[in-house]
Amino acid sequence: MKAFIITGPTSGIGRAATLELARHGTVVLVGRDRGKLDELQKLLERRRQHAVSVMCDLSDPASVRRAAAEIVALQLPIAGLLNNAGIMQMRATRNALGWDMSFATNHLGPFALTEALAPHLPDGANVLFVASAVENPEHKPAKTFGVRGGRYRSAEASARGEWVPGGSKQPGADAYATTKQATLAAALAFARELPRLRVNAVEPGVNPATALGRDAGAIARFLSSYLVPLLVPLLMPFIKVLSTPKRAGRVIARILLDTSGATGVYYDERGQPMLGSDEVRDPAFQDRVVTETRAFLAKVSLPALRSPARA
Repeated sequence: MKAFIITGPTSGIGRAATLELARHGTVVLVGRDRGKLDELQKLLERRRQHAVSVMCDLSDPASVRRAAAEIVALQLPIAGLLNNAGIMQMRATRNALGWDMSFATNHLGPFALTEALAPHLPDGANVLFVASAVENPEHKPAKTFGVRGGRYRSAEASARGEWVPGGSKQPGADAYATTKQATLAAALAFARELPRLRVNAVEPGVNPATALGRDAGAIARFLSSYLVPLLVPLLMPFIKVLSTPKRAGRVIARILLDTSGATGVYYDERGQPMLGSDEVRDPAFQDRVVTETRAFLAKVSLPALRSPARA
């Protein structure tokens, strides 16, 4: 039976994609909240579906490394890896290493997890990164909300929370757009580097009801949880970029289940090919992001992994 690795599976788009993919094989639930992972795993088991939970904090390189080793040890026939987990902070915070939390969670963690798992994935496996069109400074809906695109300077500068000046006045917008810019660039570079795998990216659409802005104010969280889910389906026929976690989950599952061999494709919220920004489509920029990210992560001193206990 096929198996699918999903980061951030307990809420929003990740949960919806998990429920779709669980109908097609084992789902490996990768998240940082044990209680939520257990709750989702029990739900799937009640449906007579199979799930395995793996604890992982994507902002912590050591945790990513341990999680990758645990996944490899499961020896499952992995058909797909969904790099879905992400955050959008209104107020910047730092991880234990002093790195910008948005950049660590949205780019460095998924990058490191993919690099650790790639050698163990079978030929033809699908790897999908959840990106965002806000990285494109010419994206009209993003411009309407005051987002000015990705502001990538370097991996080290991004880890310090420093972006190319002159960006958005919206709190957290430059950080989020830049992390998605780096993620999309890396996905397109991986597609060229790893021809035996199928590496793609997806723009899931504007999903106002997700937990992405979990550190927003109480009123915003209330509207997101109760009012927005009622309004979005009514507005979707008129506003193309609007989506729901359920629809995004179906699109993501369709991409991960695809056997056509498509790679290096950036899909929109309806599962159709789209273009990223001019900068992110430049192979030289893609390669620079990957090279700088690898060099930055290589500087981190990680403890040796213990060999798994044998019965």
